[in-house]
Amino acid sequence: MDNNLLSEAINLTLFGMGFVFVFLALMVVLTSFMSASVLRLQPFVPSASVVPIQTDNLIDEDTKSIIEKAIRLHTGA
Repeated sequence: MDNNLLSEAINLTLFGMGFVFVFLALMVVLTSFMSASVLRLQPFVPSASVVPIQTDNLIDEDTKSIIEKAIRLHTGA
């Protein structure tokens, strides 16, 4: 009886591991297929270029000095 129980345990383990392996392999294949199809069907949209904002014209000298003092006070320098 112990031999039969051990045989069933090994059988169940192999079937379980086999099922998980097949499921994960199928999931990888389907995910790769979906990714390739989305890249093929989706039109290429270039990302917007970042335009730097010139803050020198927007901040007057008093505000600039206040910001510098606050940074020095915060950093302890």
